[in-house]
Amino acid sequence: MKDIDCINDEDLHGYALVEAFCEAISFERGASSHTVRNYKADLLGYLRWAQRMQIDPLSVKHRQLRRYLADLDAASYERTTINRHLSALRSFFKWLGASQLADKDPAAAIQGPANPHKLPKPMTDADVERLLDVHISAMQQDDLNAISMAREMRDQAILEFIYASGVRVSEASSVRLLDADIPNRIVKVFGKGSKERLVLIHDKAAQAMNDYLYQARPLLLGSKDCEFFFVSSRGNRYSSDSIRRMFKRTLAAAGLDSAYSPHSLRHAFATDMLEGGADLRSVQEMLGHSNLSTTQIYTHVSPERLRSIHSMAHPRA
Repeated sequence: MKDIDCINDEDLHGYALVEAFCEAISFERGASSHTVRNYKADLLGYLRWAQRMQIDPLSVKHRQLRRYLADLDAASYERTTINRHLSALRSFFKWLGASQLADKDPAAAIQGPANPHKLPKPMTDADVERLLDVHISAMQQDDLNAISMAREMRDQAILEFIYASGVRVSEASSVRLLDADIPNRIVKVFGKGSKERLVLIHDKAAQAMNDYLYQARPLLLGSKDCEFFFVSSRGNRYSSDSIRRMFKRTLAAAGLDSAYSPHSLRHAFATDMLEGGADLRSVQEMLGHSNLSTTQIYTHVSPERLRSIHSMAHPRA
């Protein structure tokens, strides 16, 4: 048999179906480019494993899939990564069945390893302030041309929006022009599973978004028209990947820990809401979580806040 490492992805058995599946979840289910890219990489890894093991990847048995996950574990993959591989396989085989391309779903009954309850790296208040000051400082430079100024205003508006509302990067990227009611401090976003919710923004975020909308966005658009609120320098939708790259550049400019991510800013929002007195159910709604348990893992309440609540609530305190 030909060395598996010498085989192109396009030559793998099942490649065309993986391509069709990725196209389906992208256009029919509205999956983000980040999700599609990860699923495709995971499924191609599965096809390579199947070819190496001389197994038909489309008619695999339940125990063979368990062997695949065990091999990932033996290769020291993180539990979260193994579960992502399993999620990709479940979605793929479910799609095959719905498309009448497979009779059985060998992944349906498989349980993945339990994920560790790992909090995202929280940003301190001081770090948030340093992050949000980067583009403000840049806009004060005398030699900044109009387009560069427009980019700084846009990036400031995005960071203020994420921190003010706790939205995901994909949600910020997907905000349409008609979704943003800035005078009333309300923005409509579409979360996971295309679930719609309204998020609130405070005055600083509203001001940054308003400045971007009327001063920067027309310059970035040029002669183009775009339905999305945040646009790139070429007048197209400002993608999730572009926002993540911008965030990393802003971190570097602020001299902050590169381990931070936009998710850390979302986490900071949730923590600030809880420490400010918001109840867990309200924060769950703001974040767009389906289950309260997700919010409990996601948020981090300081010992000082817990001590304050304990002293106020306990009858013997």
